[in-house]
Amino acid sequence: MPRRVSFHTLGCKLNFSESSTFARQFEQEGFERVSSEAEADICVINSCSVTEHADKKCRNLIRRIHRRNPKALIAVTGCYAQLKPQEIARIEGVSLVLSNNDKGDLYKRVVELSGKTKIYSCETDSLTRFFAAFSSNDRTRTFLKVQDGCDYCCAYCTIHYARGSSRNLPVADLVGMARQIAAEGQKEIVITGVNTGDFGRTTGESFLDLLKALNEVEGIERYRISSIEPNLLTDEIIAFCAASPKFQHHFHIPLQSGSDSVLARMRRRYTTARFADRIASVRRSMPDAFIGIDVIVGFPGETEADFETTCRFLESIAPAYLHIFPFSERPGTPAVDFPDKVQSSVATQRVERLEELCRRLHADFCRRGIGTVQEVLFESTVRGGMMFGYTGNYRRVKAPYDRSRINTITRVRLTGMDENHDLTGEIVE
Repeated sequence: MPRRVSFHTLGCKLNFSESSTFARQFEQEGFERVSSEAEADICVINSCSVTEHADKKCRNLIRRIHRRNPKALIAVTGCYAQLKPQEIARIEGVSLVLSNNDKGDLYKRVVELSGKTKIYSCETDSLTRFFAAFSSNDRTRTFLKVQDGCDYCCAYCTIHYARGSSRNLPVADLVGMARQIAAEGQKEIVITGVNTGDFGRTTGESFLDLLKALNEVEGIERYRISSIEPNLLTDEIIAFCAASPKFQHHFHIPLQSGSDSVLARMRRRYTTARFADRIASVRRSMPDAFIGIDVIVGFPGETEADFETTCRFLESIAPAYLHIFPFSERPGTPAVDFPDKVQSSVATQRVERLEELCRRLHADFCRRGIGTVQEVLFESTVRGGMMFGYTGNYRRVKAPYDRSRINTITRVRLTGMDENHDLTGEIVE
């Protein structure tokens, strides 16, 4: 009977692409991959450390797995494992803690393990390897990791310490992975990385070079850019995405604050004027583009006036969605020592206000699609006899389940919207 392995992924799309690659390695060596809730011989946790809540979630997950499956070998990797390996190693049940630099050796480290807990850790300056990864067999979309690390060192962020400097594989290697994904029957690729638009630091190529090369891969019908810094979203990239039938009109652009004084303290590399200019440039070429925005509230020194400025700015640019985070103090970052901390109760109130704004903006965006005919890529998820999929500009659509439509791009007339902002659709033959 084959040994059984389960995978538990916390955090970003990058982690999901890496976990899927871990799974392929184990399956190629004869292991049976089982669900995260099933009994397993080995349980792999790919951790996140973007907030204290993420650290806590990982610790709780380790304890829950150990209680449910006390004989299992628990291996922890990812950003939390990189930043605090000793802390994780002290948790009962942990057998292996692996740095981000050693992810490619996960299978080897696990099968070699015997006896007491083993820790493989390294300093940030030693984070130089690139672990090539893409997701598979998880859903209609595949996440392709094209870049890792970040050179920006924003005042609140630990990512530079957890993943090291910006680096990437050559364009040709990534095109090869995209062809492999196409051969497996996947139709859509989400291009992901820590600082995706910074692609090329290792090879001297540009992000636009990568997009153009991927555009030529036969069998892939859709691409999405998971996230791109506003200062790296050039007019040339926007024009290319607007002209290409494969690159979807969907952009995730981190803002973090609508106050220039807060942005400066955060050590971000743009102003609100520059951000607004990038949004305007997208909309000139793609008027109905989905634009998602990250916002942090409660950053040290954020006054009520700063927050009101952020609200007015968000109203003015009217994104389709907001990803809202209360500020989380991360040890070792400059922001830990900043004065004028914002009370957690105040930050919570600000989160609630932006969540209400998000609901309104997202409803407005989705409602504008009613009456149009869109191309929808349907996924395998079925609920209440309905299948779900996404338009090119990321409106979620539901229609009566038809197995023949799964993982196909189908023309759909959007006829209405429910309370969750899902659009109802009729298949157009």
